[in-house]
Amino acid sequence: MHLIDAIVAQADAMATLRRDIHAHPELSFQEWRTADLVAAQLSAWGIPIHRGLGQTGVVGIVHGRDGGACGRALGLRADMDALPMQEKNTFAHASRHPGKMHGCGHDGHTAMLLAAAQHLAQQRDFDGTVYLIFQPAEEGGGGAKVMMDDGLFERFPMQAVFGMHNWPGMPAGSMAVSPGPVMAATSEFKITVHGKGCHAAMPHLGVDSVLVACQLVQSLQSIISRNKKPLDTAVISVTMIHGGEASNVVPGHCELQGTVRTFTPEVLDLVEQRMRQMAEHVCSAHGARCDFVFERNYPATVNSPEEAALARAVMLDILGPEQVLEQEPTLGGEDFAYMLQAKPGAYCFIANGEGEHRHLGHGGGPCTLHNPSYDFNDALIPLGATYWVRLAQRWLAG
Repeated sequence: MHLIDAIVAQADAMATLRRDIHAHPELSFQEWRTADLVAAQLSAWGIPIHRGLGQTGVVGIVHGRDGGACGRALGLRADMDALPMQEKNTFAHASRHPGKMHGCGHDGHTAMLLAAAQHLAQQRDFDGTVYLIFQPAEEGGGGAKVMMDDGLFERFPMQAVFGMHNWPGMPAGSMAVSPGPVMAATSEFKITVHGKGCHAAMPHLGVDSVLVACQLVQSLQSIISRNKKPLDTAVISVTMIHGGEASNVVPGHCELQGTVRTFTPEVLDLVEQRMRQMAEHVCSAHGARCDFVFERNYPATVNSPEEAALARAVMLDILGPEQVLEQEPTLGGEDFAYMLQAKPGAYCFIANGEGEHRHLGHGGGPCTLHNPSYDFNDALIPLGATYWVRLAQRWLAG
């Protein structure tokens, strides 16, 4: 593993900073303390900053030895927000704010980009400009799009943008990147079945909304198994059913909610259309009716081939072929997708390890993202920062 010595020398300081962020988690668009910390660090290293995009976003500007005169520029992005969940860890840097937790490693993402920023500002051994994008509200707030709507790419012109996420379960010391879709488009639905309430002992006098809802749950899965091509990827998950108030009353209304995940717009169009038709017709067949609401959230995260190939080449130089893995697409969502719709770029995974770094009070193993016992692996910081620096140097050299 070929890490940058100066970054390794600062690893302990960056781990301390990361743990400070972990102990003070902030939710989407509330990352004021984190943004202050980021801004203070960048300013201390002589990096000009811009604040206010996406409310709490911070953009650092590192010009190379030419002062950015060549006009080439790229963006490196890290997310800063935490999750609305209760942490179960008991270590010293556990969350001090009940109901808030860095359960996805955005504290680590911020620390890795800060470590890279420090080195880039000290060396400036490149021509062009590196924009350091510290983004709020990835966890459902669409902070990437909000920053873009506030003029991110107009104020800071860049030809490409790159992102990175830690990945539990991958062996420590490895990374992964691939071209094409790597994260799914995320959509939400709510179907309200309107039947006719009646006494539970006389169901023939009503229209049972719960029965209709249960049939609809099963029928929706036929869209996955029988309507889309088998090689196309899609998931429909009904995650909530709400209906009824008493055991002896057939409720007149029942509500279904859930999520849809896809990789392509064509499959998403098909799934939404068939879900609407299925809901209306199943309800009609039972003498009921429905309200159907379908909301498209994040688009799919799609890596451009050239930038993914460059990212892989950088990883190979740092790690060697055995530690650079194929990036298995996941049906999780990521708002970095909006940036990749506007600019070429690549979103990669950096291994969070098998859990050796974790306090074992809540069980061993890697511990998945969005888990109350999760913790970012501080050993990643030198590798992630080295990757950012080498990526910037290589892209700007092209």
